[in-house]
Amino acid sequence: MRIAVATSDQINADHFGRAKGFAIYQWEKDEPEFIEYIETNINPEEKHQWHKGLSILGDCEIIIAAQAGMKAKYGIKKADLKLFEEEGTVEEVLKRFIDHERFMNKPI
Repeated sequence: MRIAVATSDQINADHFGRAKGFAIYQWEKDEPEFIEYIETNINPEEKHQWHKGLSILGDCEIIIAAQAGMKAKYGIKKADLKLFEEEGTVEEVLKRFIDHERFMNKPI
């Protein structure tokens, strides 16, 4: 699965609509593999630019962001993507997501 983490500095998770880019990872069963950093080309002076981020994430299944606005959440859901809101560094939020996925998919 491809996971996009919203981040402006490639260190900390950021707000979905304000992130200057997304760190893209591929994850199956082992450790996640960093694929690339994609810039969103947002204008820091404008509001509601969530569609710019959404338009570049077509091959991702999961989006991790510190927060997302109501309109962005609607757009993400309509694009059939899953959003997880979590604060911390990119490494921390990615690890928490993967740990949660592994735990939830263990046989009972």
